Amino acid sequence: MRAIGNVLWFVMGGVVMGLGWWLAGLLCFLTIVGIPWGRACFVIGKFAFLPFGREAISRRDLSGRGDIGTSGLGTIGNIVWFVFAGIWLAIGHVCSAIACFVTIIGIPFGIQHLKLAGIALAPIGKTIVSKEVAEASRRMGAEAAVLKARGAI
Repeated sequence: MRAIGNVLWFVMGGVVMGLGWWLAGLLCFLTIVGIPWGRACFVIGKFAFLPFGREAISRRDLSGRGDIGTSGLGTIGNIVWFVFAGIWLAIGHVCSAIACFVTIIGIPFGIQHLKLAGIALAPIGKTIVSKEVAEASRRMGAEAAVLKARGAI
């Protein structure tokens, strides 16, 4: 089912938004300062091409520890991103979602566009993993929270 969803997504417009992400990445790479944002654009652009069966999660949730992208510097980076590029990519995804919601068949694609719009607003500190890895990460985080609440950690 994921393969069919990805093929339909790609053909029915996913390629346009994926190329939009890659274009934003190329523009970010024009400056040395924009390289972290450019890297994130290429990772999420690849996700925008074939999103079904994968999910964007925080690297902190995945690894259990913070890094520069999940710290305060990542927050500042996301604010800068939002002002210069994030809002425009999010608008593109929301417009695509509205177009998809017009038909009943397009509703799953519209939902995916809305997820991508959320990622477009703050991509720094996120990574793309399979749905199974994301679920396992959430489960491990919940188990750790339970142990901490019980005083075992």
